[in-house]
Amino acid sequence: MSKTKQPIYVIILLILSGEAVFILPFVLVRIFRPTFLEVFDINNLQLGTCFSIYGIVALFSYIFGGPLADKYHPRYLISVSLILTSIGGIYLSTYPDYSHLKYLYGFWGFTTIFLFWSALIKATRIWGGTKKQGMAFGFLDGGRGLVAAVFGTVGILIFSLFIDVDISETSLIERKEAFSYVILYSSVIVSIIGVLSFYLLKPLQVNETLSKQNSSILTIYNFKQIMKIPSVWLLMIIILCAYVGYKVTDIFSLYAKDVMLYDDIESAKVGTSLLYMRPVIGVVIGLLADKTRASLWIIIGFFLTLITSLIFATGIISEHSTLLFGLSIGLMALGVYSVRVLYFATMQEGKIPLVLTGTAVGFISIVGYTPDIFSGPMIGVLLDNSPGELGHQHVFLVLAGFTLIGLITSIVFYRISKKIIIE
Repeated sequence: MSKTKQPIYVIILLILSGEAVFILPFVLVRIFRPTFLEVFDINNLQLGTCFSIYGIVALFSYIFGGPLADKYHPRYLISVSLILTSIGGIYLSTYPDYSHLKYLYGFWGFTTIFLFWSALIKATRIWGGTKKQGMAFGFLDGGRGLVAAVFGTVGILIFSLFIDVDISETSLIERKEAFSYVILYSSVIVSIIGVLSFYLLKPLQVNETLSKQNSSILTIYNFKQIMKIPSVWLLMIIILCAYVGYKVTDIFSLYAKDVMLYDDIESAKVGTSLLYMRPVIGVVIGLLADKTRASLWIIIGFFLTLITSLIFATGIISEHSTLLFGLSIGLMALGVYSVRVLYFATMQEGKIPLVLTGTAVGFISIVGYTPDIFSGPMIGVLLDNSPGELGHQHVFLVLAGFTLIGLITSIVFYRISKKIIIE
């Protein structure tokens, strides 16, 4: 692991690019889910199918994108990814029909993963050096949460500006016009960050010795090496279970509308307010992880997610339980974001070599991010087959099952990595 100090503005740009690339495929949907379903005239299952197509393309992108990140400087991959993704956003603003929307999500599965994901993780690991992995990934995920929240807040403001009357009195055409401005604003910002990434990530000092060494190693040999590391297999399961939790946070705005009876703008604010918790959680948990162990805080995060998912699954939260609703989503956000912040920060703890970071991330992600394939349709079926509160209860019950598996796996990881440290 290189100990060369990296410029602070590098991590800032990694934060900006790390969330900007997912604004169009995911963040807008998370914040405006009821509106998104309405203006594109699709249901939850159809939206889930779009996510599934994204996930299938992403699956193959992880395999080949990982080794790519071990051979090329991150600035090339990140900048091209952002610009291509923004072009997809411009097309989204034209309101393509469902069949073309599926193609668009497949396109985004390529641009956001093949070119981007492993490059982002490797760049962050390099920036963190030997001693500050928790801080690096804490800043990355926490900062990404802040970026998403700002995007969401500005998006809601833009949406509101083009709605002159109470939203319940507007026509579908008026809502579509307002939402198209939100999409276009997001696309422009994403492309600008892409251009900045090309120029400002240049100082990121990738260890030249490692780069030359890696270029002489066959990709198949890289895969064989990482498959021998136990922590790689455990991280696959941990990320899979954690990512299901993260995907479930997409429905909080819909929960606010279906169960708490909020309108479109109020429910969008619920999704946005949740995002503002992410930067605080990311920075605090990241710093704590550097003083203790990242795997310990992953265990705590899974435990909190398990408890709160069971609370939602029981159905005790109603439109009159505003305080309990706020407290429950707050604690779930703490649990989900804590795990999300730290799972790649454990690569140092799990003794995964820096030179193989891109390949390892790609290999782990093949299984870890399969929720991109199945969680969307699964959530869509559960919500559409049992409209209202009951469907949401079923979703959170499934989440509880995944979280329990993640909790057990993280405990095993903690014990194994502890032995590695002692040895």
